[in-house]
Amino acid sequence: MFVSAEATILHADLDAFYASVEQRDDPRLRGRPVIVGAGVVLAASYEAKAQGVRTAMGGNQARRLCPRAAVVAPRMSAYAEASKAVFEVFEETAPLVEGLSIDEAFLDVRGLGRISGRPIEIAARLRHRVAQRVGLPITVGVARTKFLAKVASGVAKPDGLLLVPADGELAFLHPLPVERLWGVGRVTSLKLRRRGITTVGEIAGLSEQELVSIIGRASGRHLHALSHNRDPRPVQGRRRRRSIGSQHALGRSRTSPDEIDTVVVGLVDRVTRRMRASGRVGRTVVLRLRFDDFSRASRSHTLAHATAHTGTILATVRALVCAAAPTIERRGLTLVGVAIGNLSNDGAVQLVLPFDRRGSSALDAAIDDIRERFGSGAVTRAVLLGRDPGLSMPLLPD
Repeated sequence: MFVSAEATILHADLDAFYASVEQRDDPRLRGRPVIVGAGVVLAASYEAKAQGVRTAMGGNQARRLCPRAAVVAPRMSAYAEASKAVFEVFEETAPLVEGLSIDEAFLDVRGLGRISGRPIEIAARLRHRVAQRVGLPITVGVARTKFLAKVASGVAKPDGLLLVPADGELAFLHPLPVERLWGVGRVTSLKLRRRGITTVGEIAGLSEQELVSIIGRASGRHLHALSHNRDPRPVQGRRRRRSIGSQHALGRSRTSPDEIDTVVVGLVDRVTRRMRASGRVGRTVVLRLRFDDFSRASRSHTLAHATAHTGTILATVRALVCAAAPTIERRGLTLVGVAIGNLSNDGAVQLVLPFDRRGSSALDAAIDDIRERFGSGAVTRAVLLGRDPGLSMPLLPD
């Protein structure tokens, strides 16, 4: 696959996104350590990170590390709006934008020299526009490959800009710690460091066969290629999701069947609402479970007809939960997820399966219309009244 001879791929990544939005919107928080989320840290400002606070850390531990931090409740709607504004800047900057999450994307600026200038100039202008129009700091890495552009943005953080020239790629990459390579997590890092392998350059000095013998075939081949900056993947424009899902963490305390059912109702309601909003229907219903011992399992059922009917999908998920009930009772449950796959566009009349007596496209449409006009909380299912539905994380458009 073709790789440009010039560094023309940008990786743009908003800095401490949720925390930066909070600091932008509340001047009293600027320059102060900020933690978003009380029970579990969803985001931390760089002032808090300097004290050891990390995403997904327990709130109590975070406050012990950084007692002066301002702890704020998450505002998902504010983050979604900020993300939308930033992606508008991305789309204005380059013809090819590949969103990775709500706060980062790859941009391919190849061929824009006469119109927009050199890649480094385009990157600098993008940073300026995001700061001026959205009020947020963003870091940009520029390189020939997606992998190296992402590494460059990580090295340049926070609020930085770094170009890796084509003739200096390995000189930049090889001194970095092995953890900079995609796919090197805690376990792989430990395996490598036990062998005295601490830098990317030391990985590159091994043969592929030697690396495979240490960390396995798939990981070994993958990391060997990256250590030589071999990454032929192109930047791909927005593609429609292959599945739409949501999940809810239950915590470590015992959860009753009725409580699990309440969570399932909320998840299915959320997922089917997103499907209808994006004009999608699906056939494969997937239930994902995580147990007290951190093991995971999934169950699925493929429907005869594609649908986005809440009642139809809810009945299917309930049947899957019922089938998994003995395992849940024996091993405990800490997380439930629901996803709909085998998606297609809603171009045909949806059918309600015989076992579902509650599914109604007219009712779903009426509920969606009320929520759009008066807010997502204007209508809810009776079983969810007075219950915390959990956070609805902002996502890239479906």
